[in-house]
This record gives sequence, C-alpha cells and structure tokens, in this order.
Amino acid sequence: MMGSEVHRSPACQYPAGLKSQCNGPRLETSPNSVPGEVSSAAAERLRPVNPLYLHSGTALALDRYILGVPALSAQRSGRGGARNRAGRESTALTAANIGHLTAATRHAGAIGLTFTRMITIHWEAAGVPLSGLAEATGRFIDLLTKTLRRHGSATAWLWVHENCGPKGGHCHLLVHVPAALVPIVSTLQLGWLRRITGKPYKKRVIHSEPIGGRLSLEVGNPDLHAANLAKAVGYLLKGAGPNAAAFFNLKQQKFGGRIIGKRCGTSQNIGRKARERTQRQ
Repeated sequence: MMGSEVHRSPACQYPAGLKSQCNGPRLETSPNSVPGEVSSAAAERLRPVNPLYLHSGTALALDRYILGVPALSAQRSGRGGARNRAGRESTALTAANIGHLTAATRHAGAIGLTFTRMITIHWEAAGVPLSGLAEATGRFIDLLTKTLRRHGSATAWLWVHENCGPKGGHCHLLVHVPAALVPIVSTLQLGWLRRITGKPYKKRVIHSEPIGGRLSLEVGNPDLHAANLAKAVGYLLKGAGPNAAAFFNLKQQKFGGRIIGKRCGTSQNIGRKARERTQRQ
C-alpha cells in the first residue's frame, strides 16, 4: 500500500514572470522504466492546426466535433539519460515532450493502433502520494496491456501526469482498446485500482470515455474520430510551459503543477526508436 503524503500545486495558473491489430509486438513498459518512454525527446514541430479552445475537465476534452480535421503531426529527434531519473521534478511539459507525444499519436494511427479511449485516474483521491504516481500509473498500464494481450489484441498508449488544484496528482491516458474488449477492461479496472492502492475504490477516482463519445468511431467515421482525438491530445498538452506553448502555438494552457519523476511517456511501439525504424524502411 502506498503512503499518505500528498503534495499539491498552489493554484492552477502559471507562476509569475483505427482498426485493432492483434498479436502485435511486446510493448508494455512503465513510467518507472527508461526503454520506450522517453519523456525528454527533443522538440518535434507541429504542422499548423486549428486552435484548441477548451476550458477544463476530462469530459470537456471529449466533447464531440462535427467536422473532421487532420490529426496532430510532428517531426522528430531525441534526448534521454539523466533527464529521466526517478527523482527529477518538473512543473510543465517541454517542447521536447510535446513533440514526442504528438509524433507518437500520429504513429499509433499509422500502425493501426489509433487511440480509442481516454482514461483519467485521480491518484491523489485514491490515496497515492505524488512520489508514487509513476509506479501507480505503470502498474495500471501493465495490467491493462496484459489483459488486452490475453484477449488477442495489441495496443498503444501515452500518458501525462498533472498535479493541479483540488484534483492533486492525476494521470491522463490515451490508449487503444478495441471496442469488443471495452466491457472486459471496464469490469476489471476497479479491481486493478484496489490492487495498486491497497484501498477500497472511491467514487470518481477513474473516468473512462471513448474518443468521440461512442465505440468504434475510428472505424465508422475516421474523420470525426481524428477531430476528437486531436482535441483530446490538445487537452493532454495543456500543461505546456509558456515557451513550449508558444513554439507549438497552443491556445489551451493550464499550469500542470509539480511532478516527481517522468511527466509523460508512451508505449515502445510508438516511441522514438519505433518511429525511426519505420522511417528507415
């Protein structure tokens, strides 16, 4: 069971000054591990996209679009090493982080594992201290990916940690979950949280929604799904630092708060090395 120490950011504002692909490659790594989850890859510049105007809250990030727009895209590069140490602290996503996450999103779609679900876990409300976020998120992802593999499906995912206001430390996760396996994941996920925290489940700790509001949207209406996915990714990027937000022309901004350890990461199959291998082919 995790400890009870909790750290909160003082306020939510800046300080002054497509189809499921079965039997895919192994890919689960956790926020605690280095391979495949580079949270400090160098900047990857977005092509121009329509500005994202959101308020706050996961539900708002999943509001339905009516018209489709292209998914976010990016270039590439990378750094790692000591910047990924477990005790590192940060208060915002960097331009490097944003480039990595947007390029990973595009690559997930390219390999047939586009993100279909957005999951938010309020770890502080579940009793997990800020120092335990990385471990808790890693364990949840491990349980999720192993469950999907047992049922014959590969997956891809990315996550971002935030620590802001009354929510405290929490995780936003975009993941590919085939529509047929959603009932299984929904049934098991409360048990996963009890196993991870060692405590009874509390109401509203986890919020899980299909991207675009309905299952199989990525198949039935790919353009609409792409528009909703772009909006969901924009919501996850709202914790960008001022310089990164300006570099990528991000309009939706909110102070992401103090995080210990990795602030974001992806599965190996959509990480920098996987993207580089694809480009060489």
